[in-house]
Amino acid sequence: MTARAYRRFFVVAWQFLPVLLAYARDRRRFFLFGKAREVTPEMRRQRARTLLESMLTLGPTFIKLGQLLSTRPDILPPEYIEEFSTLQDEVPAAPWAEARQVLEAELGAPAEAFEAFDTEAISGASLGQVYVARHEGQQVAVKVRRPNIESLVEADLRVIQFSLPILMRFVGQAQSFSLETLADEFATVIREEMDYGREARMLQEIRSNFADNDAIRIPAVVEERSTGRVLTMEFVPGTKISEIADLDALGVDRTGLAETLQRVYLQMIIEDGVFHADPHPGNLAVQDDGTIVFYDFGMSGRVPPFIQEKIVDFYIGVANQDIDAILDALIEMGTLSPEADRETMGDVMELAIADVRGEEIEQYRVQQIVNQVEDTIYEFPLRLPPNLALVLRVATVVEGVCVTLDPKFDFIDVATTYLREQGFLEAGVQQFVEERVEEVNQATQSIVRVPPKLERTLDDLDRGNVTVTAEFADPDGVMEDLAKRLSYTLLLLASGLATAILYAAGATLATAVAGIVATTFAVLLFLSFRKQTGIRAQPQFTRQNLRQRQPGGLDGTGGQSAPGGQSARNGRAPGGSASSDAGTPTANGHDRAASSEGTSTARSDGTSRER
Repeated sequence: MTARAYRRFFVVAWQFLPVLLAYARDRRRFFLFGKAREVTPEMRRQRARTLLESMLTLGPTFIKLGQLLSTRPDILPPEYIEEFSTLQDEVPAAPWAEARQVLEAELGAPAEAFEAFDTEAISGASLGQVYVARHEGQQVAVKVRRPNIESLVEADLRVIQFSLPILMRFVGQAQSFSLETLADEFATVIREEMDYGREARMLQEIRSNFADNDAIRIPAVVEERSTGRVLTMEFVPGTKISEIADLDALGVDRTGLAETLQRVYLQMIIEDGVFHADPHPGNLAVQDDGTIVFYDFGMSGRVPPFIQEKIVDFYIGVANQDIDAILDALIEMGTLSPEADRETMGDVMELAIADVRGEEIEQYRVQQIVNQVEDTIYEFPLRLPPNLALVLRVATVVEGVCVTLDPKFDFIDVATTYLREQGFLEAGVQQFVEERVEEVNQATQSIVRVPPKLERTLDDLDRGNVTVTAEFADPDGVMEDLAKRLSYTLLLLASGLATAILYAAGATLATAVAGIVATTFAVLLFLSFRKQTGIRAQPQFTRQNLRQRQPGGLDGTGGQSAPGGQSARNGRAPGGSASSDAGTPTANGHDRAASSEGTSTARSDGTSRER
């Protein structure tokens, strides 16, 4: 690590030390010995708040990290998700004198590059800030990267990478997998967000994909005034999409807006393979005629063709309520562990689909599935590979926005209609028939090939040429544990017997040594029966509101589920806290829809409030 990274490591370690010590005490109450202690939901919530304060103190990189963690229920318990979802990207703008240095280095003097330039930033965020200017008679938004942010981010990324092995000691194997993918994903995402040249290219590509779609509008890039650290875009005002009262005053069809938004993202992910990955309410606005405006393409991504196919398979499985097809698609994408209990996960998927559709679910059925989950999948089976994390983020945040617009919005119905219109459902049926025909063909060939092979095998068996080798699989190390305990027991008995003999012979020093040896083996035997624990909480295994349907919740915490996991019934936008990196003003002079302070959640009565 560089000198700055070393200094930064000690600053970060000091901030996180209290929580790490608390986690260590969860494993052993007195650090080196003592039994594991129970962690209550209140303790987890308090720790989450402490971590939240630390992230705010540490600045831009860790604010972004907290926002990304708020969308990862495969890593953190619900209490952490809920607290981190309140993280805002709102950071005081850097002084104009510092921002001006960046602008002049990239474009020259503002007075020469633009016809007019307002030096008062309309939005400040962790990585950049936005100013309003005029260029060729048009009002534009100028996004300027925060001065000296590159070295700070690189130092923080080194610290995170260096700290990862330490964090692994406090989590389970499945969460370790997700933590590693998160670290890689985060480094990629934050570097991409700092590259305004990439953002401009992604914006232009997505804009071209929707050139014929009048239902949405994406600001055009002013290329001659854009560089790697400065991005100048067309200024497009609008009403933030979560301002329900204002939308109603405009007479906009909110259900139609939700359907348009869902279909746009289906096209991005399934057909185009390139998508806007930060669709929270601050980055979406609505014009007076109902056109949806997209802002801030700093967080955007691509979907590989194979993943596109599997996402289609997943949606087709959901549309047909084919649980096996859903699980197969999740396993092939790498999202679900192949070793997961299919029966239990199938029950969970059935419940989740019923919940999304708004069907009434009997309480005993929920409790039955919750008990299955607690009994069979303590090792969390859902994972998020890097190429799917942003896709999941988009799905959950778009769900929240659509539910804010229409609490009764049916995602499955819209997705099914879209797949049918684009020919995916018919293609799925055709593929199914072709696969069955191929299976029949292979079975026919096997009928011809098997008898000769069977005859040769029987001949070998008759001549005694067949040997059978058995191998005992012990993936959980049960036999190893038993062997250790047996060894410790025999050694304890031997050392105990030696201690007694030496004591009877009056050899005091030898008796003391033998007693210490016997005590050592007794402690080792005792510890062999103990099980190491990590963060003593189960992450959310589904993004629906399963926890709300039973008094104690999945983890016994009760109350509402985390903001990343609301269902269509509670009318709350799960992605509302993931804020944009910079903003553009709205028509009334306030920060535009992409401003971080415009983050909102919707109440169950359809109104909204600012956080």
